[in-house]
Amino acid sequence: MDFDKIISDLKNKVYHPVYFLMGEESYFIDEISNYIEKHVLDDSEKEFNQSVLYGGETTIFQVISEAKSYPMMSNYRVVIVKEAQNMKDLSPRHSSKEEGAEEKKHPLEMYMENPQKTTILVFCHKYKTVDMRTAFAKTLSKRAVVLKSDTLYDYKVPKWIEGFVASKNYLIEPHASALLTEFLGNDLSKVANELEKLFINIPSKTKITPDHIQKFIGISKEYNNFELNDAIGKKDTLRANRIIQYFSSTPKDNPLVVTIASLAGYFSKVLVYHSLADKSQNNVASALKVPPFFVKDYTLAAKNYSFPKVANIISILREYDMRSKGFESAAVAEGELLKELLYKIMH
Repeated sequence: MDFDKIISDLKNKVYHPVYFLMGEESYFIDEISNYIEKHVLDDSEKEFNQSVLYGGETTIFQVISEAKSYPMMSNYRVVIVKEAQNMKDLSPRHSSKEEGAEEKKHPLEMYMENPQKTTILVFCHKYKTVDMRTAFAKTLSKRAVVLKSDTLYDYKVPKWIEGFVASKNYLIEPHASALLTEFLGNDLSKVANELEKLFINIPSKTKITPDHIQKFIGISKEYNNFELNDAIGKKDTLRANRIIQYFSSTPKDNPLVVTIASLAGYFSKVLVYHSLADKSQNNVASALKVPPFFVKDYTLAAKNYSFPKVANIISILREYDMRSKGFESAAVAEGELLKELLYKIMH
C-alpha cells in the first residue's frame, strides 16, 4: 500500500492489525508511525494502551505478548516497534530446508494468522527491507499493511516539495523548490524540517519564493549551483563570474567537487535535449526529468551550446573533476580551478 493511501485510511479511522513500514527513506515511515502514535488514542487512553518498544532492546516474543494484550477502557491498543531493523529475531534470512522437513513458521507469521483485532501493531524497519524470498515476507504481503519506502530520486523531489507545501496550505514557486532540492538533496526529513521552520514565519496561503528560502532557511538565492548552471546556460558571463567569485571565497560551503557534479548533471540534460527528435515541452520535460517550467531554460542552453560543444564540456568536466581530487596535476587552489573551468566552458 502506498503512503497516501495509508495516511488517508488512518485519518478516516480505518485501522489494520499489523503495519510493516520498511525501506531506505525514513520520512514516510516516521510520518505514519507518528500519526498512529499521536492520533489513534486520546491522552487518557495512551497510559495503559500504548507501548513504544525499540528493536535493539526487545524480542519478537515480547512484541507479540504486548500485541496480544486486551485494551483497557479503550477500543484499541497500540504497539509501536521503533528501530525494528535492529531486532535479531524479526526477519529470518532465506535458507534451504532438508527434503521432507516442514519449514518452521516465524512467530510473527503465526500471530498474523490470527491477530488481536483490537491491537494496532506497527513495525518501523528503517534503511533496509526484509528478504522478500522468505515465507515470512510473503505472509507479510498477504496479512499486513506493508509500506516499501524507497529513496526518492532527485528529479522527483521538487514535485514532492510542491505536494508537501500544498498539504500545509502554502504554494511554492518552481525556482524555490529547485533551490531547496539543489541545496538539501533528497533527504526528505531534512527538507520537511527546513520548510516547517519557514511555515512558522509566514502566513498560510503564501507563495514561497527564493527570497523566503534565503531569509528563513539561509540558502542564498543568488550564489548556488542552481543559479550558476542557469547563468552559464544563458551565457550570462558577468553573473557566472560573480557566483564563482563567491564560491572561491567560501570553499567549505561550496566545494568544487559538488559544483562539478552539478554542472555535469546540467550539461548531460542539455546533451539529451540535443538528441531529442520531439522537442515539445511535455516530451522534453519527461526525457530530462525536469518540471515543464524549466524546459525553456534548456532550450536556450541548447541554442547557446551546440552538441559538439556540450560533448566537449562534459569531457572538460571529467578532467577538472580529476584535477580537483589531486590527480593529473600539481595542487591548485579550488578557486583557480573553478575560474579555469568556467572560462573553458563559456569560450
